[in-house]
Amino acid sequence: MKSDLPKVLHTVGDRPMVAHVIDAVRELSPRRLVVVVGYMAERVQSACAQPGVEFVLQAEQLGTGHAVLQTRPRLGDCRCSIRK
Repeated sequence: MKSDLPKVLHTVGDRPMVAHVIDAVRELSPRRLVVVVGYMAERVQSACAQPGVEFVLQAEQLGTGHAVLQTRPRLGDCRCSIRK
């Protein structure tokens, strides 16, 4: 994106992209909402700071799969499902 700003903080419709994702996920009524942060973690956390949003740090950015693996200690043996 040719910017020092984290990708998820670029704006779409006057809001950071990640805010749109969080809103979409909330509509699914998840048991937990976990955001993985890495590059400029503090700025991303600040932009995502909402009640019920948890954060997991991906200290080394080794890809999307690795990011998901970083949530294991926080989520434990949580069985992911969508509540209706």
